Amino acid sequence: MARPEWVTYSDEEIEEMILKFNREGKSTSEIGIILRDQYGIPSVKDVTGERITQILKRNGQAGEYPEDLLNLIKRAVNIRDHLDENPKDLHSKRGLTIIEARIRKLASYYVNEGALPEGWRYNPKEAALLVK
Repeated sequence: MARPEWVTYSDEEIEEMILKFNREGKSTSEIGIILRDQYGIPSVKDVTGERITQILKRNGQAGEYPEDLLNLIKRAVNIRDHLDENPKDLHSKRGLTIIEARIRKLASYYVNEGALPEGWRYNPKEAALLVK
């Protein structure tokens, strides 16, 4: 897609905004939403030719783990905490099983893509430390 004509920001200005929001603790999806809603930039990739995560990696500010994987791990940790207090909640147990299956599947994808180190495995105890 071509660069929209209403976007008046240069690639350097957009990159500075992305880096600033990342330093403020915003996730990549939050940065994209802010740029879309407040600055009128519909898609960073369409305007700059790079995705937000690529820009962050190039500047050495990318997170250690992909955002979607971290969000699933946070959900799994929250459900495990809930199950500690409510061990008979069978619906949540099933939900945890499904979420952890998604985590393992996504992790194997990221290992194949090189975003995670070879041999990375999901461990619920380590995940709780990672998230907190």
